Amino acid sequence: MHTYLIGGGWDERGAEAVYGPFLEAAGQRAGRQRAAGDAAVVGCLLVDEGDGAGQFARYEAVLRKVADCAPVPLLVPLGERFDVGALARVDALLVCGGLTPAYQDALAKTLDRLPGVLAERGIPYAGFSAGAAVAARRAVVGGWLAGGVPVCPEDTGEDLDEIEVREGLGLVPFAVDVHAAQWGTLPRLITAVADGRVSHGVAIDENTLLTVDGRTARVSGLGRVHAVRPGTDGGTGTRTGGGTGGDVLVRSYAAGESFAAG
Repeated sequence: MHTYLIGGGWDERGAEAVYGPFLEAAGQRAGRQRAAGDAAVVGCLLVDEGDGAGQFARYEAVLRKVADCAPVPLLVPLGERFDVGALARVDALLVCGGLTPAYQDALAKTLDRLPGVLAERGIPYAGFSAGAAVAARRAVVGGWLAGGVPVCPEDTGEDLDEIEVREGLGLVPFAVDVHAAQWGTLPRLITAVADGRVSHGVAIDENTLLTVDGRTARVSGLGRVHAVRPGTDGGTGTRTGGGTGGDVLVRSYAAGESFAAG
């Protein structure tokens, strides 16, 4: 099973690279389950803050532009929980973007069950922005302060002040932050790794896909993925001070490059 992590963004130039691999996997799953030629049903999980139908329409348009598929909305009203039973009719699951803590809350009752259901039924998972963040075992859900000290712009805090890490789905072994270059969130991830709140992580630029197959992570799209690990690997990458924590190593990867996921 592959996991597809998208750093956000709506640049049409990157749509094929960002969504194509996920939709190809969805089509393969549909082909195994039903008659040849049936379009893959892609469930789009959205936390609905009152504009869920409009937000779904935006995802539906880009997915249909990239591939022959049948997106369906899986709307979860703000404050309610996602029902895993909704996956009975889908070939693939796209967890969309929005307020990351709200997505973690919507999935909180399914964290132990959902990964097993996906694996058992062969349903590929893609996460866009918030959906990418909650795919981690330990999910960085927001915040812009570390001990009261700013580490990234306040308006990227996801309605949180201090950096907050919560339990995630565990589909990938590293933490995930998103909108890295566009929102300046890389320092938040660096701080979380340096302080030991997460073991290691990746910060993904917008319009960029990181495909994880268990052992290897591969970059595609228009931007970069920035891998953050503790310590040093012998001089490659950039070593940076961790403030109250230890040193970390940051290395950026462009489209076509791969690195170890573990």
